[in-house]
Amino acid sequence: MTVSNTKIRVILIGGSGYAGFEALRWLLRHPNAEVVGVFGPQSELGPMEEFYPLLTRTTALSQELFETEKLAGIEADLAMLCVPHKVAMSYVPALRRAGLRVIDFSADYRLSDVDVYEKWYVPHTDPKGLSEAVYGLPEFYAGKIETADLVANPGCYPTCTALALAPIIKAGLVEPDGIVVNAISGVSGAGRTPSLKNHFPERNENFEPYAVGGHRHQPEMEQVLSEITGKPVELYFQPHLCPMDRGMLCSIYATPMGNVTTEQLTEALEKTYADAPFVRVRKDVLPATKYVSTTNFCDVSARLAKGRAVLFSALDNVIKGAAGQAIQNMNLMFGLDETTGLY
Repeated sequence: MTVSNTKIRVILIGGSGYAGFEALRWLLRHPNAEVVGVFGPQSELGPMEEFYPLLTRTTALSQELFETEKLAGIEADLAMLCVPHKVAMSYVPALRRAGLRVIDFSADYRLSDVDVYEKWYVPHTDPKGLSEAVYGLPEFYAGKIETADLVANPGCYPTCTALALAPIIKAGLVEPDGIVVNAISGVSGAGRTPSLKNHFPERNENFEPYAVGGHRHQPEMEQVLSEITGKPVELYFQPHLCPMDRGMLCSIYATPMGNVTTEQLTEALEKTYADAPFVRVRKDVLPATKYVSTTNFCDVSARLAKGRAVLFSALDNVIKGAAGQAIQNMNLMFGLDETTGLY
């Protein structure tokens, strides 16, 4: 239920990155949100319009240095953390002690098992927060998100994968192991920090796989799919980087259980997402990055081909895969309709 007079005071930490910029851009036109501060590191301070000229005349906000001591003087309800892993966990405890609810864009609170997190990332300094965080996939965790103080915003690849796969596995239509997720992402998924790999001559007209057998999002995918379906899920995830700014497409291959049809696969998706405002089940038109670009939609589709269940999903990696999904979670946390400010 929408509460039209609700005003959510938001601080944004990490506004100069791609996800932070998208979060700010959408929050500025959100009818119930007020951005009361934008913060970042010493190396990236100044007016937001200098980082992103598109923001000229839309905001006078400047990115200031974030220091936990400043929290005592800030009146805010929510902090959105658009910072790298390890940095996030160093901020979250102080933010929560100051009475702010938190949505973290990094991986620091997505993996519920601290040993699994430390295997793929770094030592975790906030295990209490890790045990209390709610995974922010609204289509499956809305009830928990509504009352959460700390939401772990999912990764873009896990969102794209889980939204296509979870209903199919849960319905018992495919085997929960031996699944292959073949995915592509635009270059913005690598962040805004310059690198040789993302230099224009290296990326342009170049499509390549990376992180063979070792991408950090794989354990997140297996965790969330196992939780949603109640079955231990095992998959192989192979990402690719393609020469486009934004967008994500997953092609997923699974073994059917019995004489499964395309109609049954599609019915499982339609039944699951009948009331989900940001998941569109495609039938005649397959998901494509252009159809979801600059939106908070994830498009999903299913086919049976040569004895395999083939699923497709597409989303904008910096909106439904990051900032838009965070705002969807914010809406749920503060009693608003989850679509508020996202159409």
